[in-house]
Amino acid sequence: MSATGEQVDPNRSSRAVSEVVELVSTLIRFDTSNTGDPATTQGESECAHWVADQLHEAGFVTEYVESGIPGRGNVFARLAGADPDRGALMIHGHLDVVPAEAADWSVHPFSGAVREGYVWGRGAVDMKGMVGMMLAVARQFKLEGTVPPRDLVFAFIADEEAGGTWGSHWLVDNRPELFDGVTEAVGEVGGFSLTVPRRDGSERRLYLVQTAEKNLSWMRLRAKARAGHGSFLHEENAVTLLADAVARLGKHTFPLVLSDSVAEFLAAVAEETGLQFDPTQPDIEGQLAKLGTISRIVGATLRDTANPTMLKAGYKANVIPQTAEAVVDCRVLPGRQEAFEREVDELIGPDVEREWIVKHDSYATTFDGDLVEAMNTAVLAHDPQARTVPFMLSGGTDAKAFARLGIRCFGFAPLQLPAELDFSALFHGVDERVPVASLEFGTRVLEHFLLHS
Repeated sequence: MSATGEQVDPNRSSRAVSEVVELVSTLIRFDTSNTGDPATTQGESECAHWVADQLHEAGFVTEYVESGIPGRGNVFARLAGADPDRGALMIHGHLDVVPAEAADWSVHPFSGAVREGYVWGRGAVDMKGMVGMMLAVARQFKLEGTVPPRDLVFAFIADEEAGGTWGSHWLVDNRPELFDGVTEAVGEVGGFSLTVPRRDGSERRLYLVQTAEKNLSWMRLRAKARAGHGSFLHEENAVTLLADAVARLGKHTFPLVLSDSVAEFLAAVAEETGLQFDPTQPDIEGQLAKLGTISRIVGATLRDTANPTMLKAGYKANVIPQTAEAVVDCRVLPGRQEAFEREVDELIGPDVEREWIVKHDSYATTFDGDLVEAMNTAVLAHDPQARTVPFMLSGGTDAKAFARLGIRCFGFAPLQLPAELDFSALFHGVDERVPVASLEFGTRVLEHFLLHS
């Protein structure tokens, strides 16, 4: 029985539930690898056209948009609601995925294989699983003539995995009319379950709704010095200057900052488990380890991070290069950007230049309101012993772009996960996969949520 007293059959089948696995499997078979280089990124247009075809088949009128560069395909479809005067709700998902090395996988990453109770492949978690659920529910609503309480906008977006420059941010800057009337939105990463032990020895599934995310800042560092012969003495070497700066930055620990969403999450976990978390103590990472694998994400939301990811220097073994470069993946907490940049400048020193390749603001909203209540009701209808709690994402999503239009954004891609599954490791990981039962559960919850939002 749901929070509103509605009796729900947790195993109820529907058109959407019956086709979601095949939709996800087919989506994975489109290799939409985003390398970050528009010249080598592939597959988005082909996948977007296929999504549009599935929507057309159900009766939708869709709009296909290429976001600034040929091949960066986006698809929009709107379903009219009962109250046209209410703000519309957007459900968004991205079609691109990060690359995968087939030799590292036990199944081909673009096979979409369904075996051992899972759908396997790159994007199963991030985020073609949610895209498949969106598509399944949209098709069901249209084919069955369902009228939701308000307008729904289904948005299938390009280029999220490279920061959205040629996806959500381009669309917001160049095609804002696509979002006319949209006041709220749901997308990745949230709505998944975390099983925790309770004080009485039982277990509780917490469903983590994303209400905040750190900023996304990719920074290039550059050191310059005089080029010369590799056999000479050199007082200054661009490679050494850069390497020293990168090492200082990569080893640096930024200060602890307890944001509202993180504090609410830790309080909820403490209430359920009896575990205590004191972010003022230096062993907070050890305290968080008691949460299991989710501690990777939670720990990263207590501090800014600056992780070196790429190095580039030189063109011959016996030539001292004039320039050396590095790329650093920076994720900054809400309200910390200026302080973060000051710390970075002190660490890299005056001999290393820095510039932003991509810089998108952090985002935060509150865990309240009618939409949050609709999420909670939908989850409880299908998992009566559950509890929804807010959390902050250590990464970033397309919500950063949509928030620029004043849209209130949440991460809500519902999945009931096996307690033993290391879910966080599957994001961008080898053998990425999503349980079939989780997709079916998520589809039921998404359907319920959209009918009561």
